[in-house]
Amino acid sequence: MTFDTFPALVALALATLFTPGPNNAMLAASGANFGFRRTVAHLLGVATGFPLMLLVVGLVLGGLFQTSAILRETLRWGGALLLLWIAWKIATSSGIGSKSSGAHPMTYLQAVGFQWINPKAWSMAIAATSQFILPSAPVITAAVVAVTFLTLGIGSGATWTYAGQAIARWLTTDRRLKIFNVIMAGLIVLSIVELVRH
Repeated sequence: MTFDTFPALVALALATLFTPGPNNAMLAASGANFGFRRTVAHLLGVATGFPLMLLVVGLVLGGLFQTSAILRETLRWGGALLLLWIAWKIATSSGIGSKSSGAHPMTYLQAVGFQWINPKAWSMAIAATSQFILPSAPVITAAVVAVTFLTLGIGSGATWTYAGQAIARWLTTDRRLKIFNVIMAGLIVLSIVELVRH
């Protein structure tokens, strides 16, 4: 990742962190059902768990990048295709998921653990790290990616938790949900265009 590609990383993080998905739907539901204070542990588990996953995936991929140019290009273009698929899924999404998060709010460790079985988290971890890890500085660039997602993830989680029921009600209107999803998907596509130019 270079200074020129950092805005693309931020755009990608904003688009993926703020769009409806399992984590955000669960945070919104928990906020609506249990309130912000009781959802803080869940929020922090998501906000720190996904960047931890990014860091682990990034460090493993960073080491592999140093030994194989073919792998670097395969992951770069594979990651771009994966991001296009995610953009398509977001643009064509019909809802934000279940409004019920169970009888109790999710704990911090449950939320951290959920990242490792969340398909969107895996897709984004592989796609983001394959696009932004520099073979010459894998540790630093993996840390930058993780910190970027951590910082913006706290804001995203707080937004979805606070808005909870209000956002869920607003996004269930078909037209509004479609507009929101298309805009977020468009940001992902723009970030891909920027990445493949470098």
